[in-house]
Amino acid sequence: MGERLRKLGIRLAETRSTALFQLATELPAAVLARTLGIDITVAVAVAVKWQRAAAGDWASYPAEVSRRVPENQ
Repeated sequence: MGERLRKLGIRLAETRSTALFQLATELPAAVLARTLGIDITVAVAVAVKWQRAAAGDWASYPAEVSRRVPENQ
C-alpha cells in the first residue's frame, strides 16, 4: 500500500505528521491521548509543543463542543 501511495505522489510521513499536527491543534491532550492510544504525559508534551507551533488553543475546546448543534436537528 505504501509503495502504491508513493507512486501517486503521496508522502506518508508528511501526511501523517500533518494529520497529527491538526489533531493537536483541535483537541485537548487527554482526548488526543485516548484517540491515539498514547500515554497522557506523552500526549501533553507533544500536544503542547504542536499547539504552540500552530498557535492552537485547546482550552476553548469544551466551549466549542457545547455550542455544536446535534446532526439530527
